[in-house]
Amino acid sequence: MRFVDEATITVRSGHGGQGCVSFRREAHVPKGGPDGGNGGKGGDVVFRASDKLLTLYDFRLKRVYEARNGQPGMGRQRHGKNAEDLVIDVPVGTLLYRLDEDGETLVADLTEPGREMVLCQGGRGGMGNEHFKTSTMRTPRFAQPGEDGQEMTLRLELKVIAHAGLLGLPNAGKSTFLSRICAARPKIAAYPFTTLVPNLGVLLSDMGEHFVVADIPGLIEGAHLGQGLGHRFLRHVERTHFLVHLLSAQELDEENPFAGFALLNDELTRYSPELGVKRQLEVVNKIDVLSPERLDELARLARAQGREVFFISALTGQGVDRLVAEMWRLFRAGQEPGA
Repeated sequence: MRFVDEATITVRSGHGGQGCVSFRREAHVPKGGPDGGNGGKGGDVVFRASDKLLTLYDFRLKRVYEARNGQPGMGRQRHGKNAEDLVIDVPVGTLLYRLDEDGETLVADLTEPGREMVLCQGGRGGMGNEHFKTSTMRTPRFAQPGEDGQEMTLRLELKVIAHAGLLGLPNAGKSTFLSRICAARPKIAAYPFTTLVPNLGVLLSDMGEHFVVADIPGLIEGAHLGQGLGHRFLRHVERTHFLVHLLSAQELDEENPFAGFALLNDELTRYSPELGVKRQLEVVNKIDVLSPERLDELARLARAQGREVFFISALTGQGVDRLVAEMWRLFRAGQEPGA
């Protein structure tokens, strides 16, 4: 299944059933009077957040969703059956925008599993002629038509719900790190842009806790302007509690080794000021290619600059346990009331 995080669909609720014009016809009961039943209500269109879905791919295959109409009323005071609601499941983290001539308007943000939102109300059923009989109008020969349903064009946008987001330049080793700490098995290769879609992994603790980590495809300079691949997926780190920012030890600048952190942070800030100030863990990955002397030099430089940098090798596991422990600490701090 392909990862798709945007789709445009049309939804229509059901029309109400028409009321019935009928008169009682029974032996030995002259002038039995009106007995036309009411029409049934049309089905609503309901969106529901499901944690069993991870993509909007199905909405690229089917673009129109219609609820059923209510059944018409019948004679002998028989009312038409109400139509069932049309429930549309979407991934948790889906935003629904209504499209019209004036642009688009956010109408729902489904961030919790099981949360539902009715976007199109089904039409009410029309009243049968039995409803209109009075002492002065004993034979009404009319009934109400059912109300029309509603129609809406929607743009669906998925923002992956994750507690931590992995960021880095292409080939920084994010996918290898994710596969090291989780059971996730993303595509890994020794060339840039092997990750083309966000990958999710789940960390589990001995106490039964779990939190979700999202591996975002590699960003490059100019991503906020639409360059590279990462600009399509920046939205997926907006809801994370914190970020894990990886640099490859193979690509550190000799004079300013930590310049790569500033480069991507600038892209985050240009895309969203809130992202630019989100809590980060700075990580230098692939230290297995460095000499012990160079690694000591980088550690001293980090301390001199007053920054906490985690030095790891996702390939060998060196330093990973300390980083994961800090990730758990930040996760638990974010779960505390008022955090």
